[in-house]
Amino acid sequence: MNPKVGVVAATAQPLQVRGRSFTAVVLRLDGAPDRAFFDALDALMRQAPHFFVNAPLVLDLEQAEGLDEKADFVKFARALRARRLTAIGIQNARAEQGVAAFGAGLITLQGGREAALERAGIQPTAPKAEPKADAAEPKATDIPAETAVEPTPEPASSLMITEPVRSGQRIFADRGDLVVMAPVSSGAELIAHGNIHVYGPLRGRALAGVNGDRTARIFCQNLEAELVAIAGLYRTSDDLPSDARRQRVQVFLQGESICVEPLK
Repeated sequence: MNPKVGVVAATAQPLQVRGRSFTAVVLRLDGAPDRAFFDALDALMRQAPHFFVNAPLVLDLEQAEGLDEKADFVKFARALRARRLTAIGIQNARAEQGVAAFGAGLITLQGGREAALERAGIQPTAPKAEPKADAAEPKATDIPAETAVEPTPEPASSLMITEPVRSGQRIFADRGDLVVMAPVSSGAELIAHGNIHVYGPLRGRALAGVNGDRTARIFCQNLEAELVAIAGLYRTSDDLPSDARRQRVQVFLQGESICVEPLK
């Protein structure tokens, strides 16, 4: 063997970078994180003891008071951890709040709405400004011809699950309906941007219309849910009508109320 000839060995990359979507629970503060706030939070956790388990929390600070220093966020995060809740970030914060929160290990998150192009790494082209004094809606002709692209809406995509959903599992349909052809155990969670259909007992949590779709509905063959929610409004098992339990029902929004009606 020629000693001058080296052997080139293939080496594995030490890391991979991928995009992935996760669901976080947004906790909005309407005031200061004082005793009244934690009393209300404790009452909510007693109503839905499994709802916050292993769920990352985002703190909405638009109406918050008293969170201005790093020490404030450290104290607040410690009080949440004592309740087995984990805050990962903030939104709708002032600049100084963002700096203080970052010092406490929290990140600043923007929006939360769907942005398919940006998620794929494509930035939308900004239209040219109209040389007018009054603001006008952007027009297709404002985009240079060489960059103008005919928008193609993404089709809704349903997710079908045929295996039982076990306790601790979280299933998320991020572009359409979620269809489960099997039982959903207590402690499991179903999340969908569209409707949720369960062709079996629903004993866990079901959250439909999580992107704000108030027309979304939940359909199930046997209602034993811990919690049902439509577009952020929810009812826990204690609030569900007794005549709807273990029945074929649909859950939908009517105004600001969640209605549960038998399927006919």
